[in-house]
Amino acid sequence: MAGAVQMITGVGTATAAFVAPFQGGAFAQPRRVGSWREFAEQGAEAGGANLAEAVYGFFANGGRACFVVGTAGDGPGAYTAALSVLEGVSDVNIVVLPDLWRSEADAPAIAKAAAGHCALVGNRMALLHTKQDASASDAVKVPALFGLDEDEAAFTTVYYPWLRVPGIGGAERVVAPSGHVAGVWARTDAERGVHKAPANQAVQGAIELTVTLTDGEQAPLNEAGVNCLRVFPGRGPLVWGTRTLSPRGEWRYLNVRRLVNFLTESIRTSTTWARFETNDERLQTTLRAAVTSFLREQWRQGALLGRTPDEAFYVTCDQSNNPPQSHTAGKITLDFGVAPVRPGEFITATIEHDTAQ
Repeated sequence: MAGAVQMITGVGTATAAFVAPFQGGAFAQPRRVGSWREFAEQGAEAGGANLAEAVYGFFANGGRACFVVGTAGDGPGAYTAALSVLEGVSDVNIVVLPDLWRSEADAPAIAKAAAGHCALVGNRMALLHTKQDASASDAVKVPALFGLDEDEAAFTTVYYPWLRVPGIGGAERVVAPSGHVAGVWARTDAERGVHKAPANQAVQGAIELTVTLTDGEQAPLNEAGVNCLRVFPGRGPLVWGTRTLSPRGEWRYLNVRRLVNFLTESIRTSTTWARFETNDERLQTTLRAAVTSFLREQWRQGALLGRTPDEAFYVTCDQSNNPPQSHTAGKITLDFGVAPVRPGEFITATIEHDTAQ
């Protein structure tokens, strides 16, 4: 197929996976759910109110599909086992843990397991939250409490505070924000694209927040990487933060990390055909042309900044990154860089396929 016209197809960006204790074996393996009704019909009450409210909030805010994975218990080991099973589900882009704080002592280890899972797979984000009764000064300490390394932090977000919502059964309830925020991500992706920061967005179905923050209280939370939900006069609860937990400038913003996840996964999955081709100049030219066409279209849609495509991205797949020894080893490498924030500031990524037969 080298030399023929190849197309890169964009992957999905907003399929969530909810990982939580669930009684019975209905969700022992990841199960795809297309609506709240479908989840409810499969015994939503067996997962407890936190899981049910999170899934409900996801669909209420624009989510279109999710996976539900039941853990065999509450401890870190149970979560690690469930996350391991989830590695094989390529459609997942967001990982939500509705019952993260059921045991405060176990929460840091569970959060780190989720962050490590997302960093390992490389195409999804851990969407976490603080504990229910946390003050603003408590919430600032949460990122450090998780003890993430730089890679894990770049694939992790934290939201604060919790929401007051009309309970599924009628009575008002206090729920974690993560399920609702996952739905906001999905809605923003559908309306504007994954490159648009999912902030200044209404949280549907929320009556109010458990904590009303001031600008002064939000500032240190921002610096710590904790994304706040805010209420302003005349508006209901809003998502008002768009940061990962990364201290590195290039991965600090959620929309940048998610955009690069999308681009990398789209290119990787659409170029697997290269594994069966001869590693020569013709193959390099075909790959380079396909990826250039894909990135140019992303630039035209506004996902990349720059007055021209040359300012917005670059693609390298030639002798400079495919020396003779890589041919012998049966490897072909494609490097690309994009400018998601400002022209000339490139975030780099590498796609490598094994062409050995």
